[in-house]
Amino acid sequence: MSYGFPSRLWRTLERHPPPGVGITQAWRSPLRGPWLTAVLSAVLLAGLPLVIVTGLLDYIAYGPRFGQAFPAGVGWLHLPLFDWPTRPAWLFQVTQGLHVILGLVLIPAVLAKLWSVVPKLFIWPPARSIAEALERLSLVLVVGGILFQIATGVLNIQYAYLFGFDFYTAHYYGAWVFIAGLTVHVAIKLPRLLAGLRSRSLGAELRTSRAGTRPEPPDPDGLAATHPGPATMSRRGALALVAGGTLLIAVLTAGQVLGGVTRRAVLLLPRGRSYGSGPTDFQINRTAKAAAVTPADTGSGWRLTVRGSGQSMVLDRPALRAMPQHTVRLPIACVEGWSTVQTWTGVRLRDLASLVGMTSPDSAHVQSLERSGLFNHASLQRNQIHDRDSMLALRVNGADLSLDHGYPARVIVPALPGVHCTKWVHSIEYRSG
Repeated sequence: MSYGFPSRLWRTLERHPPPGVGITQAWRSPLRGPWLTAVLSAVLLAGLPLVIVTGLLDYIAYGPRFGQAFPAGVGWLHLPLFDWPTRPAWLFQVTQGLHVILGLVLIPAVLAKLWSVVPKLFIWPPARSIAEALERLSLVLVVGGILFQIATGVLNIQYAYLFGFDFYTAHYYGAWVFIAGLTVHVAIKLPRLLAGLRSRSLGAELRTSRAGTRPEPPDPDGLAATHPGPATMSRRGALALVAGGTLLIAVLTAGQVLGGVTRRAVLLLPRGRSYGSGPTDFQINRTAKAAAVTPADTGSGWRLTVRGSGQSMVLDRPALRAMPQHTVRLPIACVEGWSTVQTWTGVRLRDLASLVGMTSPDSAHVQSLERSGLFNHASLQRNQIHDRDSMLALRVNGADLSLDHGYPARVIVPALPGVHCTKWVHSIEYRSG
């Protein structure tokens, strides 16, 4: 027996490797080894949990208890239900921005980590014990999971749905596959990671040139090259290359959240570019044309219907403008990672509720003129209705909303995902219980 595996089976596997495996001697870089892998793992271990946590928080921000988070039904994988806060107003801007940007800037470290462990993927037989089989299985889940999440996430940012399946559903379940694999992998490999970090001095490696770079000694995991060749780069250079790639991606993406002059550098994310002109010169995630909303729908015949407690009221724009107006500067953020801060003016949602005798509604259902079933409505929870800055916006930056920005009226709520800041609103129903 070999740690629980029948020795005969193990010897048979060893004598008959499939094509392409068992060629670890082909990987000759002297940079590979436990230390470099441990350093890259430590970087990912510091960043990936934040990507995971912000992604799960953003799912809650979409309001799963109203069935408007995607995917809607997730069975026992559902997250704790609680009212998403409206304060601080920039909460969703930060969580979604961190999720997208940090996920992107970690890509160089992910690729470098995969490069550092690629010889291990060709070891044959793949496992000689139950523990090793579990480790290899966790590695498959981690590698496959993170590559899947990166690929689908990047394509979603570019709005390029080339994969032929629902992004939200696949990304959610893919996240849980990755989380499961990562948890098991870290539990198994954490002692090796700590030993790898202690095996060499970071300061000494950062002072070592290419000429002074030496291979790491053989290790139990088979990470170090068995037949190392001459160094073409120092470990210092390899880490600098990863850091430089990270910095470049940060420069090309972070402006979509930071705004200002940094937005001009957002070359990788088409959603980060500005649209329109004058007071309405900011992002348009969905145009009126895409939503099949025409000027005829929003012209002088447009009316807002407000319902609640068995009452209803119909208001046109002049009637809304005659109500007390509230002006506040608030961010709006979208799933692709971009955000923008603008000055909005309109009627508080709680003031509209009082028109139909709803002084303390528990929720509100907002309906749009848009025909699409995915984007033409949203439900708001109690604290979102009662927040002092939640409004039905009529103007932005001192000018009427443009048609593409939701004219004649759109919802603006602090910390609410942009997709639920419904545009082209034509009815609001306030509900109790």
